Amino acid sequence: MATAETHYTLPLPSFDKPVKLLIVVAPYYKDITDQMVAGARATATACGAEVEVVEVPGALEVPTAIAMAERQAKFDGYVALGCVIRGETTHYDTVCNDSSRALSLLGLQGACIGNGILTVENRAQAEVRADAAGQNKGGGAAAAALHLIALSRKWAGSTKGIGFRA
Repeated sequence: MATAETHYTLPLPSFDKPVKLLIVVAPYYKDITDQMVAGARATATACGAEVEVVEVPGALEVPTAIAMAERQAKFDGYVALGCVIRGETTHYDTVCNDSSRALSLLGLQGACIGNGILTVENRAQAEVRADAAGQNKGGGAAAAALHLIALSRKWAGSTKGIGFRA
């Protein structure tokens, strides 16, 4: 059972310049996502990051909102939050796969994204994962974004030449 396991968690990074995070949340299950937003905010605050929160209709719209912000706004990173609970149709598979794939593609293009879209079998699983005092998946997604921002800043300005250094 996963709850009996222990996992290593990286210590939060520190920053010498301000960090601005955008939390994009799909509040379809608002009680669950409110917990996740609280966890994400607390983690961001622990790193001194400024946070803005926007809501979108559903998990499929989260990557689109992040892509728009990446093109049109000034954020260092993004936290994708939502909850998809399996239902009676294959729509669950589409939403889970497509939202995750889109976030991964944005990340491969250089966006610093923490994916906190829960994909669960039932509400009880979602509640355990969302609880800011428990598994805190919102906080974990914020931590992931912050770690990627730290890496991005570490490597900023370093370019690869064509076989030699000037």
